[in-house]
Amino acid sequence: MKTDNYSRLASPRRARSGEPELWALIDCNTFYCSCERLFRPDLAGKPVAVLSNNDGCVVAITPEAKALGFKGGDVFFKREAEYVRAGVAVFSSNYALYGDVSRRVMLAMESVTPEICQYSIDESFIPLRGADAARAVEVSQRIHDRVASWVGVPVRAGIGATRTLAKLSNHWAKKMTRVLHLELGSPRLERCLEETAPEDVWGIGRRGAAKLRAMGVDSAIKLRDMNGSKARTLLTVQGQRTVMELRGIQCMTQDLEPRPRRTLVSTRSFGARVENLSDLREAVAWHAATAAARLRREGLLAGGISVFLDTGYHSDAPFHTGASAELPGPSSSTPELASAAGAALEACYRKGPRYAKCGVMLYEIVSRREAERARGGLFRDDTAPRSDILMNAVDTINAKHGKGTIRMLSEGRQAHFWSMRRGRISPVSTTDWSGLPSVKA
Repeated sequence: MKTDNYSRLASPRRARSGEPELWALIDCNTFYCSCERLFRPDLAGKPVAVLSNNDGCVVAITPEAKALGFKGGDVFFKREAEYVRAGVAVFSSNYALYGDVSRRVMLAMESVTPEICQYSIDESFIPLRGADAARAVEVSQRIHDRVASWVGVPVRAGIGATRTLAKLSNHWAKKMTRVLHLELGSPRLERCLEETAPEDVWGIGRRGAAKLRAMGVDSAIKLRDMNGSKARTLLTVQGQRTVMELRGIQCMTQDLEPRPRRTLVSTRSFGARVENLSDLREAVAWHAATAAARLRREGLLAGGISVFLDTGYHSDAPFHTGASAELPGPSSSTPELASAAGAALEACYRKGPRYAKCGVMLYEIVSRREAERARGGLFRDDTAPRSDILMNAVDTINAKHGKGTIRMLSEGRQAHFWSMRRGRISPVSTTDWSGLPSVKA
């Protein structure tokens, strides 16, 4: 028996004032693999896989590779020979390429509808109102065609009365068609809910699904018809919201508002273990410079920086250490942040352990406007504008000629023995002149 007065909500309802009438979720198909195929037309229809940092595990894989018995999460070195024998094209992660292609995909979407809520590097929610909601399938089809024409990346669109239902529609669109609208009360929605496992519902996850299955809730339709209070007890308020969203009641629109960043982390595993303090200084300085550049791109300043070192869990004697350093005032200056990071490293470094990973975390982050307001115009630091001019010049040159063209001496060479292993990386054909294909006549 349906509970929580669900019966009165079984038919489509009008959205509350200010809410979209429908949502569309646009998702790129196997995005990393699609990016690699952009400049390799010979790979169309062939098996492709992309690896994680240090060429560790498979993080993206095409249906053609799955059909050969491979899957996401494979430890690559254990199955490398099998991948080679099967003719799978394997690539190292190329984040510069993926980020630039993602930006182009979002721009193509915005040329069709200006209201885009980017959810991840390859997904965006699109709120549909008024005339756009009335022709939701047409609008979504136009977005599909525009991205395919302008960028060349295949996408799928799912449409629903809530974001959770749009996610569900997108999940089934990948199996059925390019654009799918699961309307409230439709037989097709009921059928899809019956055939969807609870772990495949947005926001549930494996642990939540295990709890649900223990109670006999083994499908999305049983989750929808579950008592909301019981869902809250079992899965917290997020589970209750998911139940309501499956019923067509919007509960997650507030999540679209961007939350102000309060921390920023730059970290990466080493390609080879590091023991010497001098090598760690270079790695920490590199991370500080990377984090500082991200701060400036987002118009933010940091009040402090933490450094951490880690041997990893698989070490014979696992060890983790870290320290923090405050800044004289909020800053995004690379030299200031790198200097503070160096001081924190000196405080936490212990000789002996062979470190597998290091990183920095910036905290007490504020916007430039907040910092100016707190500082007060009368007592503004006269050296700040000079630092800003220098950093702007560095960022401009590095953007034009490639990351690391201008860098601090403390960062050392561009190529280090501990740098991340990326033996199968493709050229960055969209942002680096040296990555452009060469043609011999």
